[in-house]
Amino acid sequence: MATITKKELIDRITENTQAKRLFVKATIQNFLDEFISELGKGNRLEFRDFGVFEVKERAARTAQNPKTLEKVQVPAKQRVKFKMGRIMRERINKKGVEL
Repeated sequence: MATITKKELIDRITENTQAKRLFVKATIQNFLDEFISELGKGNRLEFRDFGVFEVKERAARTAQNPKTLEKVQVPAKQRVKFKMGRIMRERINKKGVEL
């Protein structure tokens, strides 16, 4: 399993589209900035067949330090939940769906 960086994706898209690298980089960064901004507002992002991103609150809870067995209060916090769409689910499960 490999880790793919944003730079590598920019390079691939630049090569596949023959667009200028600076344009591709700016477009992807703008997309990511808008993505984060919308999630920050509590909005749900839905990309048909790809998936849905939404912010959910994780409730406050009491945890226990495994070394000291001391009880610790963990505050509520926000997390991003992702639910796969149909095409992604089929691709990940190797049903051979091509985009």
